[in-house]
Amino acid sequence: MLLAGCTTAAPPESVLAVPAAPQKYAAIVVDASTGKTLFEVNSTAQRYPASLTKMMTLYMLFEAMQSGRVSKETQIPVSDHAASQPPTKLRFRRGETIDVDSAIRAMVVKSANDVAVAVGEYLGGGSEDQFAAMMTAKARQLGMASTSFRNACGLPDDGQVTTARDMAVLGIALEQRFPQHFHYFSESDFMFRGRLVRGHNDMLGRVRGVDGIKTGYIRASGYNIVTSYNADGRHLIAVVMGAQSARQRNDHVEALIQRSLGPMTAAASQPKLMYAGQQPAGSALPGLPPSDSALPGLPASDLPAQ
Repeated sequence: MLLAGCTTAAPPESVLAVPAAPQKYAAIVVDASTGKTLFEVNSTAQRYPASLTKMMTLYMLFEAMQSGRVSKETQIPVSDHAASQPPTKLRFRRGETIDVDSAIRAMVVKSANDVAVAVGEYLGGGSEDQFAAMMTAKARQLGMASTSFRNACGLPDDGQVTTARDMAVLGIALEQRFPQHFHYFSESDFMFRGRLVRGHNDMLGRVRGVDGIKTGYIRASGYNIVTSYNADGRHLIAVVMGAQSARQRNDHVEALIQRSLGPMTAAASQPKLMYAGQQPAGSALPGLPPSDSALPGLPASDLPAQ
């Protein structure tokens, strides 16, 4: 479109393709070293966290480990309620247990709903509702003023809401408070009962410097992710919520990292957004890195995104 009195199109670097509808999209990129916000759109608008919820479940579990309440060897019982959760799950039978170390990996890698609920019940004195109240109280302590939890796993609940900014706060808190445990978020698979369990955070291994953290999806939220980038003296936390597919979400995170690592011109920091449905079919999307290009200082991806 041409604007009156204007005969040139906006420069490509001032346009950013967004793989989401405006009412679902939210994003923020924060310099984790300084706390400076490098990019944000709808970052304080309420959204559904989906399995990003498990980041707080893990935060509470790490606190329990730090206090000595549990150890990596502690066995957590899986109740009928926990076992009945819909997938993704590890599929436990009545009376089975899971050790804390495996439970952490199951939540991080597999995003197992049955395990998250079992952990919540264990830490909540047998009540997932009580644990959700504890999660919300912890969110307030961390400065997550717009987040409320209703369950431990992120399955749909109209009252379970958060913001992109709050999820960035939580991502930074996990890394700063529990550096000894943050390695779990870099794992892409783990062995459980003799079986290799693979994850689906395809940002791991795709971009050098990405070392976590967590993905999430329910239909109401779209595809969410919190990503930590830590390389070459730069440490970023990027949050994207509401994408239409995991692959588009990952492409968008990569684009946001690229912009944040580059020189921050006014056009780059406040680009024009082109939402899903506004993008011409079959054309290259502005603001996304070409498939054969690398981010500044990073190798080109050699793994497919999902």
